[in-house]
Amino acid sequence: MDRLDLRCLAKRLEGESQVYSFHINSRTSPNKYPAKQHARAVANRLEVTEGLIYLAGAPTAFLEDSDQSAPFRQRRYFFYFSGCDEADCHILYDISKDKLVLYIPEIDARKAVWGGAGSTKPEAEAKYDADGVKYTSHLKDDVKKWWNKGSGRLYLLHPDQTVTPYCLDSETLDVGRIDALLLRYTTDLCRVIKDDHEIKLIRRANEVSAHAHRAVLKNIHSFQNESQVEAIFLDTSISEGAKHQAYSIIAGSGMNAAVLHYVNNNEPLADRQLLLIDAGAEWDCYASDVTRTFPISGKWTKEAKDIYDLVDEMQTACMTRMKPGTHFRDLQVLAHFIAVTGLMKLGILHNGTRDEILAAGTSTAFFPHGLGHHVGLEVHDVIDLPFTMATGEHFSQSEFPTGDPSLLAQLYQTLIDPSLCKGPLLRQGTGLQEGMIVTVEPGIYFSQYALTRVFLPNPVHARYINKQVLAKYMLVGGVRIEDDILITRDGYENLTTAPKGDEALKIIRGDRVPSNADLDTSYGEDSIHIPSMTLEDLDTYSRVFRQLSSKEDSGLIQGIFSEAKT
Repeated sequence: MDRLDLRCLAKRLEGESQVYSFHINSRTSPNKYPAKQHARAVANRLEVTEGLIYLAGAPTAFLEDSDQSAPFRQRRYFFYFSGCDEADCHILYDISKDKLVLYIPEIDARKAVWGGAGSTKPEAEAKYDADGVKYTSHLKDDVKKWWNKGSGRLYLLHPDQTVTPYCLDSETLDVGRIDALLLRYTTDLCRVIKDDHEIKLIRRANEVSAHAHRAVLKNIHSFQNESQVEAIFLDTSISEGAKHQAYSIIAGSGMNAAVLHYVNNNEPLADRQLLLIDAGAEWDCYASDVTRTFPISGKWTKEAKDIYDLVDEMQTACMTRMKPGTHFRDLQVLAHFIAVTGLMKLGILHNGTRDEILAAGTSTAFFPHGLGHHVGLEVHDVIDLPFTMATGEHFSQSEFPTGDPSLLAQLYQTLIDPSLCKGPLLRQGTGLQEGMIVTVEPGIYFSQYALTRVFLPNPVHARYINKQVLAKYMLVGGVRIEDDILITRDGYENLTTAPKGDEALKIIRGDRVPSNADLDTSYGEDSIHIPSMTLEDLDTYSRVFRQLSSKEDSGLIQGIFSEAKT
């Protein structure tokens, strides 16, 4: 809890001024967050020489019908321009003057006593990368002064930003000078490329997450319930200095692993084969996003090992092809090809060729989500710039439950046809760029609802799914493996260091048993090995792509598979 100088407080209360000053001991990063650098980058993207950028931070809020404070979470766009994680703040950036001003609330004595004081001006000047710090009482006048000069636009993040009505007179308001569209778009273009400071924060978030995942592995043998998995992850993260999680922890055992965003985390672990834990700590507002799947007993069942090996192959094949210029869409399609190939080898999919099954969209019964997304200030960063969907995640979420083959085929066609893709990252000639941090998170799931209510009742999909073989794999639930990947000049760096595979099994067992002892034979025979793609497989993939891809885009796709042959 913050330490207040009570003698200073009493002395200040004797006067008439309602502005108070306190000293707060708080943890700060060794280097200032590069807010000014971010503001300049966005201004360059706007391609204007004058204008005023305004952003509001998150306000103080209370829970509905309660006197209890709501958990504070800073607005991410505001943080990008300020590095300030305090409530009720604002920023103005004058483009022509290259001047960034942070506005902080005056310290209220009553709030300070009950909840602690915010930063004073000197403290804010020392902590934040701004040209000036003022109290919020100056904000209205400063906006009016700039506006009355009569040149340049006022850039807002949203049309309903409160700075416009309460700062400007309606009779003199020229709405043509207000732009509430470009700021978010241009900021997103900047946010997808991380600078060195941001990379350090995400790297640190991953370090904390790795320690927490390791703690889960070390203690899983003594846990009886999913809730204990969540508890130790939180405990470790907070002990490491990461008070907040980047998203709600997913700790699904057995069939719960097939629920993509399962957050109940309250069922017993007994008689469950696998645990899927998707959990990532947050560090100074920056996210990590990590998923691991492992056998709770420390030994694989035959079926679980089959599926884990397949997902591991999907992830490895996609990660090794990540470098500047690679289209993430192509990797998504590659993951689906590998998934269908593996499921056919296991006998789960049959009665059709690889391209027939893919074209029908049946692979989405087992791999229903995208391969990855940006990571940054949000765990799903800059969500309006999708990698692989025509209209973002909304497309798959709204259309998938119907099981309509034409819609699923349309989704697949979207993946392979660049003319159907929207967003800067998907334009032809654009691909991954140096400085991007993205997840690679393939998965194979056996969702009872999706299979029994959507796909199996539909004859188009049912003909390709072998129900007898499928029944053997249903209790696996699901497998997902997820890492955070930094795109470098010549390739990539995996920022995620959480144990997986054989390393995870050794931690669970607390021994150094070789990996060939990792199979739990009490559940079945030796695992079916899913080999790496052969030249014949690659030739088949290339042929299908020639049939399904546009002529203009086939070069990049062919390049991916040609590279795999070398």
